[in-house]
Amino acid sequence: MSKVDGKAEKPWGGRFSEATDAFVEQFTASVDFDQRLYYHDIQGSIAHATMLAEVGVLSDAEQQQIIEGLEAIREEIQAGEFRWSVTLEDVHMNIEARLTEKIGLTGKKLHTGRSRNDQVATDIRLYLRDEIDLIANELTRLQKGLADLAQREADTIMPGFTHLQTAQPVTFGHHVLAWNEMLQRDYERLLDCRKRVNIMPLGAAALAGTTYPIDREMTARLLGFDRPSVNSLDSVSDRDFAIEFCAFASLLMTHLSRYSEELILWASAQFDFIDLPDRFCTGSSIMPQKKNPDVPELVRGKAGRVTGHLMSLLMLMKAQPLAYNKDNQEDKEPLFDVIDTVKACLRAYADMVPAIEVKADNMRDAALKGFSTATDLADYLVVKGLAFRDAHEVVGKAVGYGVKESKDLSEMTLAELQNFSKVISEDVFDVLTLEGSVNARDHLGGTAPAQVKAASERVQALLAER
Repeated sequence: MSKVDGKAEKPWGGRFSEATDAFVEQFTASVDFDQRLYYHDIQGSIAHATMLAEVGVLSDAEQQQIIEGLEAIREEIQAGEFRWSVTLEDVHMNIEARLTEKIGLTGKKLHTGRSRNDQVATDIRLYLRDEIDLIANELTRLQKGLADLAQREADTIMPGFTHLQTAQPVTFGHHVLAWNEMLQRDYERLLDCRKRVNIMPLGAAALAGTTYPIDREMTARLLGFDRPSVNSLDSVSDRDFAIEFCAFASLLMTHLSRYSEELILWASAQFDFIDLPDRFCTGSSIMPQKKNPDVPELVRGKAGRVTGHLMSLLMLMKAQPLAYNKDNQEDKEPLFDVIDTVKACLRAYADMVPAIEVKADNMRDAALKGFSTATDLADYLVVKGLAFRDAHEVVGKAVGYGVKESKDLSEMTLAELQNFSKVISEDVFDVLTLEGSVNARDHLGGTAPAQVKAASERVQALLAER
């Protein structure tokens, strides 16, 4: 490699008369973080070389030499024997330089008909596509855990809340399946995002395409893309596919944060609805009685981190003119951190959820407080002929009496209840019990145990097909 002012010349340094400033070299380099793309960079280069040979730009011997060299480099990297250089800026130039070092002049032919602009866009899509598939698997594992938990706890009664105030009794299995519905939408969003990730920019070159007779459809097939992109300017310059993934991730983490908030509350001494396994908790350095729900707390905290990265990528993209700009080097660290964070949080939850200990008696006792069957009494009065607003007033007075006397509606005598309405008869106690309340909601989407069991079976069947 030739020298400029005594320093190694850059692969692009033909028109420069002085070496890059040492600080600028470090400031502009991305190899410290983009080296994780090495596998997909080599994957893309092998497909590119195969295509170039097919169209006659490379000879079969050159293709074979390049592929063998790239495979050897991949083994070096995997074995930890590869020396990454900041001077070579990024993963692409590090691998290309090593290839040329290993096989000579033929290595310099690999970059024919492409640019780092379309190369990096392709690498990121290949990498993200594989990570999406891993995340989809972890999402499925968590959903299976939730469906199994719902099936086990289909009869467990707990208070349902609005405004964090006792509202109506529900089953714990029904509550858990509400979490699953959120995850199912997240899963569908993820797969929809994957469709737009799985489009190949390679062949767009720097921004205008290339004069070589490339076969982009062939390269797309070799790399498993659905199709090549159709506009070279857009292909190299936009990162909306990464932004869309981070939007999915932000919604997913928002949902996991909501679960975390509930688990943290339920594990507290004040609720005491569940016990989290010791292996997912930590203690206090000063208070020996403490068992802290660190995993849910960290997941709740990491939701803000992921959403912050989404905002970062949106701001990165918002003022860029066509086509590629160096700004886009800043896409990788946020994207990589979002991927790592989402995978870690899903793994923690998928491992933790099946091991949650449910304290059914405590949940039931809590559901007996706060007049959770008041709506059932109002519905009962409507069936007996009262207008709903009149029934609402009657029940409100009954609740007021209960607050004064410290009695739940189900604990009042028939005579006490009839003080508020003469249409009330002995059958009222069928609807004032917790079991009567949840069993009465026996319709699609309802909280009745029979509906919860059927719903969890549907979820399990759906997940088994993935």
